[in-house]
Amino acid sequence: MEIPIPVKVQGEHSTSGINEKPFVIPSLREWFGYEGKFKLTNQSRIVVDEKSASSLMKSAKIFQSDIEKIALIKPKVLIGKPKKGDIFLTLNGNLDELGNEGYLLTIQDFVMINAAQYKGAFWGTRTILQLLENDKSHSFLPKGITRDYPKYEVRGFVIDLGRKYFTLDFIRDYVKLMSYYKMGDFQLHLSDNAFARHFDNDWDKTYSGFRLENETFPNLPTPGEYYSKKDFIDLQILAENYGITIIPEIDVPAHSLAFTKAFPQIASAAYGKDHLDINNPETYTIIEKVFKEYLEGDNPVFRGKEIHIGTDEYNKKEAESFRKFTDHFIKYVQTFGKEVRVWGALTHADGVTPVTNKGVTMNAWYNGYADPIKMKALGYPLISTPDGWLYIVPAAGYYYDYLNLKKIYENWEPVNIGKITFKMGDPFIRGGMFAVWNDVAKNGITAQDVTDRVFPALQVLSEKMWSGKDESVPFTVFSAKAKMINEDPSINLRGKIESENKLVLNYKLDGKDKSLKVNSNASFKKQENRKVLNFENKQSITNLPVNEIGYNYTVCFKINPSQNNTANSVLFKSNHAVVKLKQGSTSNIGFSHEGKDYDFGVSIPENQWTAVAISGDNNSTSLYLNGKLAKKLSRQRVATGNKTDSIYVMKTLFFPLKSIGDGENSFVGKMKDLKVFNHILSETQILGIKEED
Repeated sequence: MEIPIPVKVQGEHSTSGINEKPFVIPSLREWFGYEGKFKLTNQSRIVVDEKSASSLMKSAKIFQSDIEKIALIKPKVLIGKPKKGDIFLTLNGNLDELGNEGYLLTIQDFVMINAAQYKGAFWGTRTILQLLENDKSHSFLPKGITRDYPKYEVRGFVIDLGRKYFTLDFIRDYVKLMSYYKMGDFQLHLSDNAFARHFDNDWDKTYSGFRLENETFPNLPTPGEYYSKKDFIDLQILAENYGITIIPEIDVPAHSLAFTKAFPQIASAAYGKDHLDINNPETYTIIEKVFKEYLEGDNPVFRGKEIHIGTDEYNKKEAESFRKFTDHFIKYVQTFGKEVRVWGALTHADGVTPVTNKGVTMNAWYNGYADPIKMKALGYPLISTPDGWLYIVPAAGYYYDYLNLKKIYENWEPVNIGKITFKMGDPFIRGGMFAVWNDVAKNGITAQDVTDRVFPALQVLSEKMWSGKDESVPFTVFSAKAKMINEDPSINLRGKIESENKLVLNYKLDGKDKSLKVNSNASFKKQENRKVLNFENKQSITNLPVNEIGYNYTVCFKINPSQNNTANSVLFKSNHAVVKLKQGSTSNIGFSHEGKDYDFGVSIPENQWTAVAISGDNNSTSLYLNGKLAKKLSRQRVATGNKTDSIYVMKTLFFPLKSIGDGENSFVGKMKDLKVFNHILSETQILGIKEED
């Protein structure tokens, strides 16, 4: 028997109306379709209700920018009353009916988003953007009315920053990506460490990370791999504008090697240096000071109302001490007016020492560590984060490399925690979160590889956490339609280049390509019956109109390198990667990204033309020379030096296309016939590419 859910407002319509319910992610909870379409034109405006202007103007400006990117129309933003063709934003909604995140969207002669709170209005703008994206002309919206609201309060994603550093720009882009799918909680796991067994069982060699500036203990943050406090505050403000709540997590007392490297005296002698010595009073003093720096003052570094303090996987022999530590830091963080989230582990650490539950929410990830039924009985609200369903651990060989999306779509929603299913509407189930854990540090997984795993999961889990299970839409239908919805309009994390054809870029490099920008050290030189791009020295560069292309792709070009090109001479470059004519001190073509170098093991002949093709998918990168496969780099199991231990090392590449050369250490020589396909070509197809006259 399900727990009854009170319905405050009855629906007005018994049918879905004339226009069928449009497809967006997450799906609209209620829809009644009118007849006809609304058209966005150059005369359309974004009008903000005067009573709501102080709250909604930021939302309107973001919305304006996003519409311009999708529809190539930049509506004026103004305060006033709407006319035909306008989009009207107001906060005149009923809070009891809509809650903090619900909204009424009416599409008639003008479009109206009516919400009770900022977040609901912002979610309404995301729905309109997806509707515009789905329309081939990016101009029309189906007329109708929807009341849309989430089934679960917490709909989130956890990213492990402790074992893999991601740039602040990447995190900011993820805020926008999550917002586009109405995923409201973004948990940043700011501290952690890799496994010692992957580093010769030597804690001093084992990778660890602490990602936030700390003035009290300047030696705590990982050098070169942390965020300033100002940048972190700005990130949270950005997130608030996009309807996202940042949940910062500092993980103690296990997963704490970053702390013990900075303070060796608080490392556990019994359980390993990734464990804090929780029986040492100095441990309490240091950890309190770390939290205090981020929580104190009128403008604290941690802006939100909830803070995650970790508390997981400590050795169970210290159950009572662990419980004491957990209770202490819950109460300590609460003295700053915050609520607390924990991983808990109170079944694993069974004991008699009380751990407060007031103002505490538990991520229920593994029932053996925190039995969800017992945790509910103890009074802890739960966030369903089950490892057997929702844990991505890239290229680790355990958990999921890619989530089983069909299984999740058909069988999971947040009331499911492991093998336990709570009654629908149970007030102790706040919602759900999925996670990426970068357990295997330094294994070649890039930020782009993480996104390749996260994006399809985000689409499915957004649906499951907002709307729940919908058997009327089979997974095959959902999956096919989901391919039509991309990322937030201002980002392209997956490196997609859209085109009606598989050939997405085609440059003869003969000087007639208007979209290319060539600097003074490059020219177009006559070669036989045509001109080719000539790089005269290392300062040569040609800028291309895109940054990169993601999986799956094939990039083809012909190159004639001069003699004596220098080490690391650049063929192509992006914000994320470099393809090199000579990788390091070798003469071999290769590529580099995120501090790692990859070598194809073959060189490009000097003073002669060679047809080069490079293709890449999420598991491999292949090099073809003159139409024949020369080398395929695939994920490889590599011994770590510790007995029989090994890890998978990835050798993938988002192909860089921001520039040919880099203007500093560019290759010297000639290039022609650059072709980029958003498709992996076969060897036969590559061999069949003819030179253009």
